[in-house]
Amino acid sequence: MIKLLSAGVALALGLLAGCQATTPTASETPAGAASTPADAPAATPGAATQADARAAVARHIQALPNAALYVPDSARVNDNDATWQVLVPRTDWAGRMPNRARFEVNKQTGQVSSAPVK
Repeated sequence: MIKLLSAGVALALGLLAGCQATTPTASETPAGAASTPADAPAATPGAATQADARAAVARHIQALPNAALYVPDSARVNDNDATWQVLVPRTDWAGRMPNRARFEVNKQTGQVSSAPVK
């Protein structure tokens, strides 16, 4: 499983390495637009901390059609080397085990994926 995830991460990083961002020249920058990278808001890809992982999962849950069933404020986060494992309680699973949904957050990319709970 870890080898499969590592291969997927390596493939994604290889594809991302081929995409290089270029800074527009003065003739390409529209009037009134930010011309320096310092003017642009800082984007931090990935999820370096547990708080970043919780925030990424909360954003992911908001996009789900059944978002009201999740309780992201009570999420538990575990460090799994290259990913964060985030266990989020579900209100409709109160009397059963497992009673939490599992999400994996890639530390480098911040990509959230759901996974079955064992």
